[in-house]
Amino acid sequence: MAASDSALPAGAGAPPAPAPAAPPAAHPPLEGATRVIGTIVLATATFMNVLDTSIANVAIPTIAGDLGVSANQGTWVITSFGVANAITVPITGWLTQRIGAVKLFVASVLLFVLTSWLCGVAPNIGMLIFFRVLQGAVAGPMIPLSQTLLLSSFPKAKAGLALALWSMTTLVAPVIGPLLGGWITDNISWPWIFYINVPVGIVAAAGTWAIYRKRETPTRKLPIDSIGLALLVLWVGCLQVALDKGKELDWFESPLIVGLLLIAVVGLVVFLIWELTEKHPVVDLSLFTRRNFWTATVTLSVSFGLYFGNVVLLPLWLQQYMGYTATMAGMALAPVGLAAVLLSPVVGLTIHRVDTRLYSTLALLVFALVFWMRSRYTTDIGMASIVIPTLIQGIAMAFFFIPLVSAALSGLPPERIPAASGLSNFCRILAGSFGTSISTTLWDNRMTLHHAQLVEHMTNADPAALRTFEALRGTGMTAEQGTAVVNRMIDTQAAMLGVNDVFWGSAVLFVAMIGLVWVAKPAKKGGAGGAEAAGAH
Repeated sequence: MAASDSALPAGAGAPPAPAPAAPPAAHPPLEGATRVIGTIVLATATFMNVLDTSIANVAIPTIAGDLGVSANQGTWVITSFGVANAITVPITGWLTQRIGAVKLFVASVLLFVLTSWLCGVAPNIGMLIFFRVLQGAVAGPMIPLSQTLLLSSFPKAKAGLALALWSMTTLVAPVIGPLLGGWITDNISWPWIFYINVPVGIVAAAGTWAIYRKRETPTRKLPIDSIGLALLVLWVGCLQVALDKGKELDWFESPLIVGLLLIAVVGLVVFLIWELTEKHPVVDLSLFTRRNFWTATVTLSVSFGLYFGNVVLLPLWLQQYMGYTATMAGMALAPVGLAAVLLSPVVGLTIHRVDTRLYSTLALLVFALVFWMRSRYTTDIGMASIVIPTLIQGIAMAFFFIPLVSAALSGLPPERIPAASGLSNFCRILAGSFGTSISTTLWDNRMTLHHAQLVEHMTNADPAALRTFEALRGTGMTAEQGTAVVNRMIDTQAAMLGVNDVFWGSAVLFVAMIGLVWVAKPAKKGGAGGAEAAGAH
């Protein structure tokens, strides 16, 4: 049975879970209560990590308001975490072999606790983003290592059961995250979405150390591609900052944005050249010569970027323009995990018998249907009409991640699985951060366009406009008050039309991805695409 990939940053994303970073040490499986407790503490740490990415989405408008920045700037709280997390994924294997899986996992959990507390006490948006970068960086090893330690706790015959138990935590977190985040934001204060990690993380770290400290994996000194890593940080960081600040600084009219983009392009080119010639590359780019790997990875990354960007966009629209509280926005997002919980075990049990391209096509068609439904939203839409596409989206999630990861890893020798999984997840997580920035920027641009078009019709020559102003004057409003009310109505309509445009464009792109899925060869049944693939997402 395969684990499901459904929970990254977003109230409903996918867990950044590469395959085990290193082979488990040759320790006998745990038995009885010890194995149960070990599974619980590892799952708790995973749950905390995934929950923290999903819990923040509905709080973004409140965080932005409290810290005196725009909602677009508030999304940096999400993108900064994702970028830092993506960068540390490729080096998890190297860190594991240098430090040991148990020590690295416990250190990662404790540092996650510390950075969570720092996020909660951040006095301004700059410090909050800085601490979120640190939090994302230290979180990188947590999920793959939780799988490594979990697999070492079970007999090989029960590896599927172990991964199924692990996956349940990543599926439940997207349901609880938005609800909990909304409730905390409305009833306590947003810093507590970070503070709650402190007791949970301490318990998880202590329990892991108590059970696994004598089951440490072997360590050895390996060289690290420090130049490749530095180049990776350089081009990814510059590109993300350019995407985040481009709208604010008017894109190519800003020397800073032009400079960042130039550095990103040059850095990427040098990075590619270096990695292709380095003996111990931080990223094994030769994997992209395999048709199944590059088609599945590109499909997974682009589709996840679309999905995640829109998952961030939906609560922003609901709270800023539709009058939803954080709790109500959380309720609108939470049902996404319900269908995934029910269907993921089915996919896991049948993935070795069904062409993965069929499952992936089904997922992409359902995603397209969901976003087409959302592209038809109006300003008087009710909660039920928002929740129904969210429920349907859970079906797509169940059939999306497992088949694409299985296809990406199909035919690879076991020793290349960790590198391939790490690279695939790096691309996916990075795409999620880029997707967030691009989606919010496109929404803002389309909203501005629609606002200008609507204002053109609000003239004395338009009978509808005249009737509106006359009705407002009839309520006793002054001309200035009436104009303010009309402008707010136009803002609401423009925001709705803008978000519809983004949803519709996303639906079209999901359909386009289907063609790329069928460029791949049929994934081999079993083998590398089997249990290893299950743990690769």
